[in-house]
Amino acid sequence: MIDLKKPSVAVVSEANDIHKQQDHVAAWQQCLSMIIPAVGEQAFQTWFQPIVPVRLTGNILVIQVPNYFFYEWLEEHYVHILKRAIVQVLGLQGKLEYSIVVDQNNGMQPYTLNIPQNIQAPQLQRPLRNSMGQTAVVSGSNKELFDSNLNPRYTFYSFIEGECNRLARAAGMSVASKPGFTAFNPFLVYSGVGLGKTHLIQAIGNEIQRLHPRHQILYITSEDFITQFVDALKLGEVRRFIGQFQKADTLIIDDVQFFAGKDKSQEQFFHIFNHLHQNGKQIIMSSDCAPKDMKGLMERLLSRFKWGATIDLQVPDYQTRIAIVQTKLNAQGIQVPDDVVDFLAQHVTDNIRTLESVATTLALHYTIGKAELNLALAKSIVQKLCNTGVQISERRFSVAQIQQMVAEHFYLKVSDLFSSSRKPELAVPRQIAMYLCAQFSDASNKVIASQFGGKDQSAISHACKSVHRKMQQDETYNKLIGALKAKLSNLR
Repeated sequence: MIDLKKPSVAVVSEANDIHKQQDHVAAWQQCLSMIIPAVGEQAFQTWFQPIVPVRLTGNILVIQVPNYFFYEWLEEHYVHILKRAIVQVLGLQGKLEYSIVVDQNNGMQPYTLNIPQNIQAPQLQRPLRNSMGQTAVVSGSNKELFDSNLNPRYTFYSFIEGECNRLARAAGMSVASKPGFTAFNPFLVYSGVGLGKTHLIQAIGNEIQRLHPRHQILYITSEDFITQFVDALKLGEVRRFIGQFQKADTLIIDDVQFFAGKDKSQEQFFHIFNHLHQNGKQIIMSSDCAPKDMKGLMERLLSRFKWGATIDLQVPDYQTRIAIVQTKLNAQGIQVPDDVVDFLAQHVTDNIRTLESVATTLALHYTIGKAELNLALAKSIVQKLCNTGVQISERRFSVAQIQQMVAEHFYLKVSDLFSSSRKPELAVPRQIAMYLCAQFSDASNKVIASQFGGKDQSAISHACKSVHRKMQQDETYNKLIGALKAKLSNLR
């Protein structure tokens, strides 16, 4: 174990030699010899190999890193390892400072940020510049707040968490807690249509507003940005246009892919991005694809999108879809039968927006139209609203018919399906029979359960969830269910 307070005689002697020679390259090489074993080869190549030693002045070693995000990542993830190496090489008074490379007039120049390496992440002073380029001091109640354009309905509370979005949600909450002071700057979320991008980025904005009331937040879509820029250009008010964005502490841009082909708008956004990022302001964006797949955007703008964190939102899994339906309807005071929830979760799989639309329409039929909230109503709405490619059979079967077909397929007696045995040869056919009954009979879960030896209706919901999960995970099992559905459709 390395004693930070008592560096070895040999190391101190070697450090003194380096100190005298003012050899920054040798000092950094000494540090790396201790860092590599601690972080591993892959982390070394990613986070330490790009670092360039600049100079050694007294006991201060200056290193150059590619960008601000790089610096933040080192401080948040490797600060203890860096400090240990510096102490071992330069002695107890050793310090580390960073020189950060930023673009200036299309050329790469180092921007020196004199930040002594500490255990705590530094709280940087963040000057606000007015439209004339002058530094403005912003303090307390003297700060003029402007409309954020955020939708108050989009919050973390209403954002349903699941495996499909857990990482993105956690990262978003981290950004909201310390906007501008995390490694996630810029923070870019991407996904297909209707998977919650806008909800998440606005939830971050609303949470920042809740935690930091004096924080200036501005949300805008890229299309509105382009429209406003064109108007400003016609009126000769480009300086004012840029100034309103430079005042933001957090800028949230939705659907940045629509900047494609709009070169002048991209140019202005590029300068706004640089100004905000260099002043420690938070930038949050959404897109329908990852930066590497974006077409029609300037390379230097795309490179900036990659500085921070890029996280995707995936299609919601079955359990998340269940939670979305229940939350949407329960919020309106509607208790939904399990078979209805299960049906919606299984057949509306393309995106969250469609699923919420179906649930809202279901609630409308129930509350305004006084319709009975049952499986038949759910199927009717899905067939009218969805284009999922799933054919919902109009033909219905009795529970007895389905039980008989399943029993014959597995060479069992129908009475074997009533067993509570957990042996796979009985449990698997029983769950499948319950699942098919829930899908292709008009009986409620309660009635189906009563015809499986008097079981509780929760057993049907559990069986449906289990079968659906196995279908997603096991291709052979999925083909088995398909074969049984085909057999069922051939019954007379």
